[in-house]
Amino acid sequence: VQLQASGGGLVQAGGSLRLSCAASGRTFSSYVMGWFRQVPGKEREFVAAISRGGGSTWYADSVKGRFTISRDNAKNTVYLQMNSLKPEDTAVYYCGADRLYSGRYYYEGEYDHWGQGTLVTVSS
Repeated sequence: VQLQASGGGLVQAGGSLRLSCAASGRTFSSYVMGWFRQVPGKEREFVAAISRGGGSTWYADSVKGRFTISRDNAKNTVYLQMNSLKPEDTAVYYCGADRLYSGRYYYEGEYDHWGQGTLVTVSS
């Protein structure tokens, strides 16, 4: 599967953005999908993940209550709605696809495919 992330941009603190990740192929619903983010000089960190059918979601503590992950399997797309953004949310955001889910949705190595990343900048 190929992934294309979009929706990043510049926003003021307290604002909102919605990221999208469009997948190619017919097997999108077979993948657990996740969002990670990375700041230069730091490791990629888990943000949120969603199960194949969308019935289960998981979040990093730092974004819980502010971010919402969702998916539309008919459109082969996963979303990340980000509200109440903070300057510390500034990062490049990546979507990942995990075919052989082992339960470690928070682990970067779990994911088989990655999108190219989209930059989110939150100004104070």
